[in-house]
Amino acid sequence: MTTLKSLLFFILVPGLLVGYLPWWLASSDAPLFSTGLLRYLALPLWILGWAFMLWCFWDFTFRGRGTPAPVDPPKELVAAGLYRYVRNPMYVAGILILLGWMIWSPSLPLILTPLLFFTATHLFVTLYEEPNLRERFGSSYENYLQHVPRWFPKFKK
Repeated sequence: MTTLKSLLFFILVPGLLVGYLPWWLASSDAPLFSTGLLRYLALPLWILGWAFMLWCFWDFTFRGRGTPAPVDPPKELVAAGLYRYVRNPMYVAGILILLGWMIWSPSLPLILTPLLFFTATHLFVTLYEEPNLRERFGSSYENYLQHVPRWFPKFKK
């Protein structure tokens, strides 16, 4: 059942926010300028972004025994996979996908979307998610906070 709930959340939230809505904007709003062949730089961003997103959903479902949805969160702290390098890889994946849309069809809404998405997720993370995780996972989450950066990965030498 957890897998089904994760799949439903995947379709409804990232599927709409970084999939359908940007596609709709790209197909209904004229680009401000042509990116020519450079538009194909969007493809690796989309591939990486969706692969990272799927990886995170997998980890939440099978390692954390829950879903990414705030109403059915993981029962275990997920600090493996991409979560070893950055605390919010799912949101980073969303930004990569939106940057791809911005390159593919640089209309004003698609240029602003990654910035708006980052602002909204940063506020959500700092005002809701982190305080909630501190309360739920206590010292193990505090330790995680000290060793894993929020947005930009630090790779060990």
